[in-house]
Amino acid sequence: MPNIKISAVSTRAPRGLNKEKTKAKTDTLLGELNELQNLLFAENKHSVLVVIQGMDASGKDGVIRNVFGHLNPQGVTVQSFKVPTPLELSHDFLWRIHQHAPAKGMVQIFNRSHYEDIIVTCVHKLIDDETALKRMKAINDFEELISTHNNTHILKFYLHVSPEEQQGRLKERINDKTKQWKYNENDFAEAKHWKEYMKVYEDCFKNCNAVPWTVVPSDQNWYKEFMITELLHKKLSSLKMKYPGLKKS
Repeated sequence: MPNIKISAVSTRAPRGLNKEKTKAKTDTLLGELNELQNLLFAENKHSVLVVIQGMDASGKDGVIRNVFGHLNPQGVTVQSFKVPTPLELSHDFLWRIHQHAPAKGMVQIFNRSHYEDIIVTCVHKLIDDETALKRMKAINDFEELISTHNNTHILKFYLHVSPEEQQGRLKERINDKTKQWKYNENDFAEAKHWKEYMKVYEDCFKNCNAVPWTVVPSDQNWYKEFMITELLHKKLSSLKMKYPGLKKS
């Protein structure tokens, strides 16, 4: 996905797409994903890494709950990457990432990921352009390594929410008692760096695209969840997995 301009991509579902029919299709696909995940776990030949990136309030947690929450929890793990700890900072930036790469048979979700060590650090001028390019190369090597040597299939999603929708969701966290626990005053400050974030994301799309990115329109949760469900379903279906036979004693 080279040279993509995020502002040129809609944050909403295609005009005329029927919401209720799409939600019904999502439910059907989720039901079929249960069987595909069971095959993945039983065959134990492949693994899946799902990378979820996006601005604050783009709906990362909702995707994990409403899509991956339908799968068998024994075969799914979720890892969030926040500000590195002192121990993590004493190692190379991928040290904390690599130990969470998925084992065969597993679906691993990164709720924010190795890309944070480029995106946040560039926006806040913690690293220079030369260091950022070196990190992008290291990420490409890492993704090739786990793909080639562990049969890991990587799906990378950028949840594309509009600034207006983001502001509405952030304000909702103040007023909705069920969402107040998510409130972080710093989110509003980060939103002021919108243009800088978009530029760095576009640089990542351009320089880290051997594993392609999917920009997911995310102003409407039902469409976002449909897109991710459909692409995960397609990926698992394409593996042509089979149940292993009886084990020899």
